[in-house]
Amino acid sequence: MSNSTELLDAELLPPKPDRRVIVTALGVTQIFAWGSTFYLLGVLALPVANDTGWALDGIMGGVSIGLLIAGLILPYVGRTIGTRGGGLVLATGAVLLGTGLISLSVAQNLVWYLCAWLIIGAGMSASLYDAAFATLGSIYGKEARAAITSVTLLGGFASTICWPLSAYLVEHLGWRGTCLVYAIIQLCFALPLHLLTVPRRPFVRPDRTHVEGTPASALSEGETLIFSVLAAVLAIGAAILSMMGTHLLPILQARGIDFSVAVSLGTLVGPSQVGARAIEMLAGRHYHPIWTIIGSTVLVAIGALWLLVGAPVVATAIVFYGAGNGIGSVARGTLPLALFGPERYGALVGPPRASHSVVDDRGSLPRSAGLEGGWGNPRTRAALQPRGDEFDARFGVAASMQQ
Repeated sequence: MSNSTELLDAELLPPKPDRRVIVTALGVTQIFAWGSTFYLLGVLALPVANDTGWALDGIMGGVSIGLLIAGLILPYVGRTIGTRGGGLVLATGAVLLGTGLISLSVAQNLVWYLCAWLIIGAGMSASLYDAAFATLGSIYGKEARAAITSVTLLGGFASTICWPLSAYLVEHLGWRGTCLVYAIIQLCFALPLHLLTVPRRPFVRPDRTHVEGTPASALSEGETLIFSVLAAVLAIGAAILSMMGTHLLPILQARGIDFSVAVSLGTLVGPSQVGARAIEMLAGRHYHPIWTIIGSTVLVAIGALWLLVGAPVVATAIVFYGAGNGIGSVARGTLPLALFGPERYGALVGPPRASHSVVDDRGSLPRSAGLEGGWGNPRTRAALQPRGDEFDARFGVAASMQQ
């Protein structure tokens, strides 16, 4: 009877879309989703301040607002993808990003500007890794791990592509024109790409063993504890990664390292992340994702301790940190899938990822750039104060680490 039911399911379910098409589409749209949101102010912050006269901490507050709103909406986004697929959700995210960026481009005062980030934040919840991971889980089920890793591998090039693009656009079109270009990319490129390539239905059958009359995402007594621990681990990990990422350059400067050298060292994070994700993509099928997150924790801890004790060859510490951060992003998508199964992945991935986003907001740039003074070592506080072009580089390295 069981075999006949499985055969019937195979006949009723349409074939899953080509993984290469889905991964390429999501990977490319992730580049511009990150580039037009989280990475946007790495280049635009100072031009906006110079053009408008608004306070720099208020301008940077837009990122914090966006992260907070994204975290609050994530649980609903995850449940929707789990029941209806990710096609329309990702398309809606592109529309929200495009609308928010258009509003940003015509903002006449700081309140208007921050309200535009409310819209962008809603779009971030339906456009960034969280929505992409849930979508892949709803399509490929337990086989989604390799696809998730591949998408993060492509998404890791967001800063490499979008920072030079943003700098070019700001130089020729100004910051408002840059926002409009990114809005066009979202509405005329990402939106149709999502509608044409990403299915609008899940391919994972609901769990037949689930008790009738209870929510599909309901947890058993034992799973509730596991879920709580997972959410706590992601939140604590987010706090550590966020603080390390945003304070790395000031920490290096506080140790007496010249700013230009500190920036050069910070650029090692990106290649370390991509390299670690490539290894995970090749070898990840041979071990459980719990080992990925353990490896991430150990690597980040080694990097932090290396910096704490003042060991020589600082670059080694940064490579350890970058590698741990890189595979940590993968584990945050693959571990819930392995623990709770593809049937509940979309519904359950939202809350722990929401805790990650909200905590990540606590470490965002207004705090890290020294805009909340009066704390810490005097040399660190001095290093935290942004000065002209240094602010762009400092924010750039910190943002690449937080992705």
